[in-house]
Amino acid sequence: MGKVKLDEIDHQILDMLIDNTRTPFTDIAKKLLISAGTVHVRVRKMEEAGIIKGSSLTLDYVKLGYSFIAYVGIFLEKTHQTKFVLQRLAEIPYVTVAHITTGKFNIFCKIRARDTTHAKNIIFKIDDIEGISRTETMISLEESINDKKRLMHTIFNEL
Repeated sequence: MGKVKLDEIDHQILDMLIDNTRTPFTDIAKKLLISAGTVHVRVRKMEEAGIIKGSSLTLDYVKLGYSFIAYVGIFLEKTHQTKFVLQRLAEIPYVTVAHITTGKFNIFCKIRARDTTHAKNIIFKIDDIEGISRTETMISLEESINDKKRLMHTIFNEL
């Protein structure tokens, strides 16, 4: 699929939605001096083009009791087991991100847990998946940067 062309109005609509996906179309329309219907039609076209994929909810995991973050590097017995292992990882709800990687690990994932005991149990579940030969875990001491909005604004400013 080729690169989709966005005009200045599309760019401004996306800029506002990046900051707050719940911004009413009527508010966007007032700021851009266009109709709410125009905003609706443009957002729908961007959804159909695959530029906008749903909307996002940001949770404060610490307030919910899930302050422990760890990264787990996974070594596979054989690389053809990648798909199977990813399917098993997807069944563990505390595995929040998984990447197929080059280099040291075959798969690199992020887990979120309540505490070290909970994290240990999650890691043991990962270790028990057929096809995994071993894992290496790195504990996050602090999530210092987690700002997808900056990246999205930068990307749309470069268009």
